[in-house]
Amino acid sequence: MQYYSLTHQSPDVDFRTATVQGQAPDRGLYFPREVPSMAPEFIDTLPALSLPAVAETVLSPFTQGSLSPETLRAIVTDALDFGIPLVPLSEDLRVLELFHGPTLAFKDVGARFMSRCLGAFSGDPVTVLVATSGDTGGAVASGFDGVPGVKVVILYPKGKVSPVQELQLTTCGPNVTALEVEGTFDDCQRMVKEAFADPDLKGLTSANSINVARWLPQQVYYWWAYRQWDRAEPPVWVVPSGNFGNICAGLLAYNMGMPAHHFIAACNANDTVPRYMATGWMEPHPAVPTLSNAMDVAVPSNFGRILELFGRREGHGTQGDALHNRLSSVSLTDEETIRSMRELYETCGYVADPHTAVGYAAWKAYRRANPGAPGILLSTAHPVKFAPTIERALGIRLEAPESVRALYDRPAHKRAMGTGFAELKAFLQSAGGH
Repeated sequence: MQYYSLTHQSPDVDFRTATVQGQAPDRGLYFPREVPSMAPEFIDTLPALSLPAVAETVLSPFTQGSLSPETLRAIVTDALDFGIPLVPLSEDLRVLELFHGPTLAFKDVGARFMSRCLGAFSGDPVTVLVATSGDTGGAVASGFDGVPGVKVVILYPKGKVSPVQELQLTTCGPNVTALEVEGTFDDCQRMVKEAFADPDLKGLTSANSINVARWLPQQVYYWWAYRQWDRAEPPVWVVPSGNFGNICAGLLAYNMGMPAHHFIAACNANDTVPRYMATGWMEPHPAVPTLSNAMDVAVPSNFGRILELFGRREGHGTQGDALHNRLSSVSLTDEETIRSMRELYETCGYVADPHTAVGYAAWKAYRRANPGAPGILLSTAHPVKFAPTIERALGIRLEAPESVRALYDRPAHKRAMGTGFAELKAFLQSAGGH
């Protein structure tokens, strides 16, 4: 499998090179040269397959030529050693709980897969440089903690991640450095992209979903959810969306043959994509902080991949109905998020984190116009990661899992940083950074 840059100014590369580079030299995101089709027989055999077996089958075409079948099997068996249950919420809605991994967020799937890929590739020392709006950083820090030959540098916006998320970023081993940036996630992401484009900085790769090894494995849990689906008609997939890597993976799975009636990208007040879908104009506004902080993204990198999937380019003006027929996007306020959290708790006894609550509100809006369509709502993070918000909204007390309680006993380390790229570059060139 070969990968090309979406800006078409860099040569094609294999999976290994795309993973190690993270971003193409021309600053474009890598995209698979071919989108393979899964045979109908694969869907028929899903009930007999384990989660690692599903992952191996789905990811094999994307890693061909870079990972042997034996190595891929070992990677997915080790990385996906936790449950991903599909939980009934009502007659027509199921919740896919993606928070049963070590850092209690859906990012564990991609981060653990990518870390083991880099370990399998081995070679020159590499620095994983990543921007996070919340859960990515914790999953990456955990996945790469102690991996020989790999340093990790995580940029996160000061005061804009939850206390548990910050603990997960700042309490890992000496090969993981957390940089607390005096700015927004978009500042962090911009600085990371500038670092990748700087010819003076060598040996960098990303663990954001811009990296194919982080993005591609996310489609696995869509197939796994469909394996557990108990309805004849295909589901509406409801996905809390910030940087759009998660829903892009679902749309990739759909293009490979996974059944789907529709996809809903549920956004908070950062509404770049909902406005684009309504007007055809891509006009990002500055990011604003919300209760669903992992989705506080004004410039979603992966939306370009979605446009590529549907044969379109990011820009101005509508270009056909293919994307609109398959995807809709809606923006919800913090007030609507709180109401959804309360409704889920009072009517279903279900405690949802703010991101899942945004998805539930989007699902309700869709159902008003499309009654009867059954759906799967992706729950992307454990409620305890947002305990203060949930406890205030619901008037309950959440008990932290042991994995979270243990974080409070570890020393936390972080370094303050401004939003200028020169400061980050100097750090990466120093002995402590690169």
